[in-house]
Amino acid sequence: MTSGDLCLSDLTASELAHAVRAGRVTPAAVVEHFLQRIEVIDPRLGAFEVVRRERALAEAKALSARDDLDRLPLAGIPVAIKDNTDVAGEPSRWGTPLIPAEPRPADDEVVRRLRAAGAIVLGKTRVPELSAWGTADGPFGACRNPWDLSRTAGGSSGGSAAAVAAGMAPLALGSDGLGSIRIPAAACGVVGVKPGTGVVPAGIGVSSWLGMAEHGPIATTVEDAALMLSVLADRPDLATVAPPGRRLRVAVSTRAPMAGVWVDREFAAATEEVGQILARAGHDVVPADPPYTLGVALDVVAFWCAAVSEEAERVDASRLSARTRRHASAGRLLRRLGRVRQEARDRWRARLAPFFNAFDLLLTPGLARLPIAADGWGERSWLANVYSNASYAPFPAAWNFAGYPAATIPAGLHSRALPLLSVQLVAPPGGEALILSAARLIEEARPWPRHAPIAMAQQKILATQPR
Repeated sequence: MTSGDLCLSDLTASELAHAVRAGRVTPAAVVEHFLQRIEVIDPRLGAFEVVRRERALAEAKALSARDDLDRLPLAGIPVAIKDNTDVAGEPSRWGTPLIPAEPRPADDEVVRRLRAAGAIVLGKTRVPELSAWGTADGPFGACRNPWDLSRTAGGSSGGSAAAVAAGMAPLALGSDGLGSIRIPAAACGVVGVKPGTGVVPAGIGVSSWLGMAEHGPIATTVEDAALMLSVLADRPDLATVAPPGRRLRVAVSTRAPMAGVWVDREFAAATEEVGQILARAGHDVVPADPPYTLGVALDVVAFWCAAVSEEAERVDASRLSARTRRHASAGRLLRRLGRVRQEARDRWRARLAPFFNAFDLLLTPGLARLPIAADGWGERSWLANVYSNASYAPFPAAWNFAGYPAATIPAGLHSRALPLLSVQLVAPPGGEALILSAARLIEEARPWPRHAPIAMAQQKILATQPR
């Protein structure tokens, strides 16, 4: 097999790794293929902040010489890394020119694990300023949604999700403090997994967003997400996605966690339809809402502000955009007033205990409505940003606050022809394998397109270029 025999981006990451291990394609050919796609597609999207063309190709050629290539789980697989995670020799700008463009001296632990498994880092992906927002626009520009260029790819791992959805990378690394993997994955029609606390090394920024942030995979299939998660967690068992070993108790909730937030009827209907898929597979599926309260919603907002205020202490905060500066100021005030306490997270977990004693899984919409506009948010008011972010993506944050594993997967086409219907699966601690198992069952019953139309259109251009 060569890159000319078949479009390599048509293969899943798992299939690509198998082809490399079997010697049917070289790591360099795989990397060159995806670098070409970035060159053609990304000028319209803005997913990448840094593209490592020369270094990625050199690393791919060096990988071919390893004597254990046939045993590497991610052999030759190109990955995109969110630009708040260190890659040796590259800057980590966190979406702001206020952080110097100095090369980082060493890989973050999760990047080290990916490389050790055979992955090749293609580049760093775009994030909003200080990774603070649920959109991917900021001082360096906006990352657009590959299904609709007028809409955001989501945030803060928007560049990573857009890169995967547009077929510019088979896998991408994101981080998720209050939904920053699951929101863009849902917005871009791909799979995003936030593991529970302690499963994958964190160490993100000052305090991993007060202990709420986790690294996790973004992929086009459940199998690929499981494969990447197994490497990040150093748990090979997670790579094998088996059917649920028992009859599951599944709660379905389409109620938004925050009062006053409405849920698009198509998003709610898709969630209920996915619930029926699980019911037809023999699982007990009933409507039931988690014990959301106004107090929990306010605690989540307080932690959001406080986490951003910590990150803002690393820069000259007076030079941040007005929205981020105001957000950080609110966080500093809330910390002084004693409104940011870990006891609040303990209380939320205590409230959840009876609910998850009754249910194995919770199924919710991934988003409440279609993704919002792609850019211009840096010029809008702080209140407009907070309201818009919370209104279109209210479902993920509660599970960072609890430290529970959760994932979003695609769930069909919206009537506006955007495949932006999505669902979220949540489990109590230790439930990563169960989430992947249920997600795979749903994927088999209701498969989704792996790539956005922009990827298909640009493939025609690439096919006509001389090799």
